[in-house]
Amino acid sequence: MSIISIILVTILTALLFLLKLNLVKIKGRIGEARVKKIIQRLGSEYISIHDIMLKNNKGFTSQIDHIILSRYGIFVIETKNYKGWVFGNEKSENWTQVVYKEKHLFRNPVKQNWSHIYALKDLLSEFPNIHYFSIIVFTGSAVLKDIESSVPVIYETHLKQTIKKLSASECITDEQIVNIKKLIESSNIIEKHRNRTHIQNVRQNAIERQLKMENLICPNCDCKLKLRNGRNGKFYGCSNYPYCKFTMPY
Repeated sequence: MSIISIILVTILTALLFLLKLNLVKIKGRIGEARVKKIIQRLGSEYISIHDIMLKNNKGFTSQIDHIILSRYGIFVIETKNYKGWVFGNEKSENWTQVVYKEKHLFRNPVKQNWSHIYALKDLLSEFPNIHYFSIIVFTGSAVLKDIESSVPVIYETHLKQTIKKLSASECITDEQIVNIKKLIESSNIIEKHRNRTHIQNVRQNAIERQLKMENLICPNCDCKLKLRNGRNGKFYGCSNYPYCKFTMPY
């Protein structure tokens, strides 16, 4: 194969990858919009915040689709807009999507959403008595098969009744809800940038980075992320190590 052919193949591969990322992003936005409409019909006792991005002291970002504040606690919702059959276990590192006998792996959304909750807990450490509820919502035409999870993994049509069912005992006052909402919104790293173009660039880069990590692709060099054992337990490391030293919590 000539050098020109190699360059053309490389460019084509990169373009196809970017196209796939954009399609995934668009589908994700559609799913989030549908879930947002359902949340807005919950009633005034539930206050929602959408598309929040938090950054911890280690530099990792958590992009949270939906946060619902209520006297019963905080509901953290991860939305997935998939088609085909979906198989998964809350303890596994990856879940499987099957479309016309083709299998695709994606990052376990239960573990992914717990990382979002940990980021929120860190931010809201001055409120130790909050109950946190993780919910995974599948939109689109996905069919959930053999899902083993103590965390609710549901279709969008079941979201409202799931939230109502989990709303049992009160743990937050109305005044605390107001303060928590202000704290979350002020910590949203997207909103800290005033220039609109810069906001769009930050959002685009962060979303693309998040999508890569969800699909176990290194956001720095596009190589595969592999599960490794370290001194402090399991973690994902770039397969291009030592040339790339990117790591991600397990």
